[in-house]
Amino acid sequence: MMWLANSGLHDAALVAGGVVAGILLFRWVEKRRHAAIQAEHDAILNRARRQAEDLNREARMQAAEEALKLRAQTEMAFAARDRELAEAESRLTERERLFNQQFESLVQQEQKLRMQEKAAAQAAQEASEKQAQYEELVRQAREKLLNLARTTEEEARTLLLAQLEKDMVSDVSAYSRHLLEEARVRVEEKARRALAIAIQRYAGDHTSETTTTSVALPSEELKGRIIGRDGRNIRAFESATGVTVLIDDTPNAVVLSAFDPVRRELARMAMERLLADGRIHPTRIEEVVEKVRHEMEESILRFGEEAVARVGIPPLHPELLKMLGSLRFRQSFSQNVLDHSIEVAQLTGLLAAELGLDPVMARRAGLLHDIGKAVSHEVEGPHAQAGAEIARRHGEPPEVVSAVACHHDQVPQNGPLAVLVSAADAISAARPGARSETMGVYLKRVEDLERIGMSFEGVEKVYAVQAGRELRVFVHPDKVNDDQAYVLARNLARRIENELHYPGQIRITVLRETRCIEFAK
Repeated sequence: MMWLANSGLHDAALVAGGVVAGILLFRWVEKRRHAAIQAEHDAILNRARRQAEDLNREARMQAAEEALKLRAQTEMAFAARDRELAEAESRLTERERLFNQQFESLVQQEQKLRMQEKAAAQAAQEASEKQAQYEELVRQAREKLLNLARTTEEEARTLLLAQLEKDMVSDVSAYSRHLLEEARVRVEEKARRALAIAIQRYAGDHTSETTTTSVALPSEELKGRIIGRDGRNIRAFESATGVTVLIDDTPNAVVLSAFDPVRRELARMAMERLLADGRIHPTRIEEVVEKVRHEMEESILRFGEEAVARVGIPPLHPELLKMLGSLRFRQSFSQNVLDHSIEVAQLTGLLAAELGLDPVMARRAGLLHDIGKAVSHEVEGPHAQAGAEIARRHGEPPEVVSAVACHHDQVPQNGPLAVLVSAADAISAARPGARSETMGVYLKRVEDLERIGMSFEGVEKVYAVQAGRELRVFVHPDKVNDDQAYVLARNLARRIENELHYPGQIRITVLRETRCIEFAK
């Protein structure tokens, strides 16, 4: 029994030991599993942390890129806005300048009007005083005639009226001459402005003939190619040449319009080359225009050098040669300006040689007399003054500058060279056939001038000289006095202006000669 009891205790102890060992083993296994789970959990956390860092890094890089893009877009927007603001400010500045100029012009006109009003009031007061003086003189003369001559009042009135008529003709002639000179000075500026505004508002046939060039097209389909998609070809052509391309219903033709004849010629040559080539697009247009411009510059310089060589004068300044050559493309009343300048130079040289002056200097002045027409579309004022300024700026002698400025009598002539250039210019421009005028029209105008001159009372003889540019009228000295001769010249000028059509101007010269002959015996 003891043994059984001891055996049972031993088994129980073994069982208890096994249980404890099992518990310890379980705990060890659980600890290992928990350690493995913890290690896996740490590994997962580390991977998650690394992925989060990667994502954060990518997000930061994307955010940085977006920020850079936004910054660049913002800078571009600010730059565009700055340009728009600068352009707007420039436009506002230009508009303000124009407003200031117009305001100053209005102020000057107001001052002139006030001065004219004051002068008119003063003239009216003087006229009133003179009228009162005349009435007093008439009363005194009437009383004196009645007292001395013992004539009737009717006879005295007749004599007084005759004397007053004679005196009044002289006074009215002198006063009208004074008024006309004063009015010429005052009205000249306003007349120029009115003419400029009228020409700008109404571009008639003459302007159309001298500012446009027509280019023939092989077919109507080329008009669409000239225009291009959305008009890009025609815009590129106008931008490169500086002319306006007019495409209308005219069959197989386009019109090039510009005030500068050199630009029109350049555009015509470029258009013809583009049509012949067939490749019409903005890049090709720029290439062709640039090539034609280079050729035109060489041609213009060559034309100027040939003109100098034909006239036989020393070389000119290169800029003067270019301006002179550009006159080859300019017409005045259908007369080529460069040919006209060469002709004037030759005539001036011949006249100078006959008078014993320097023919080389005379030909130089004659060749340059119309140089202002090369830039007359770019500057204000007459072409003679513009040409004189150009000649002075490029070192021409003072006598040449003076001759260029005086050849249209807008500046008083102060030397023989200026007179010769003016005479040669009139001869070249007014000779029959020089300016698109037939011999019949020329002779008819001369006959009409002489007919109008002979239609006035007191005229003895009439001669149209200088190819119809001057009318010389000889009057009977016993029928026309000096004051009446002035009135006759003015009436002749008005009638010629109303009845005849002619280029330029016609000078009327009334000659009154008194010969006193006596014999000594």
